[in-house]
Amino acid sequence: MSSQITAPALPPEHRILRRTEVEVKTGFKRAHIYSLMKEGKFPKALRLGVRAVGWDSVEVEQWIADRLNERA
Repeated sequence: MSSQITAPALPPEHRILRRTEVEVKTGFKRAHIYSLMKEGKFPKALRLGVRAVGWDSVEVEQWIADRLNERA
């Protein structure tokens, strides 16, 4: 009998993703991302400044995982 101890899973690290990184991760362009946000089907952007927004990395990763699970 093997007694392997597994470390507890670390909580995901929250980072702010800028639009270009979100585009790369999702494969969607700006207009489609904003359209999905408007429909409530994509995480809302966080206002970072007057002309800057970003997305919570954990929310985007969860959104991607949910879409992959829907296909399975």
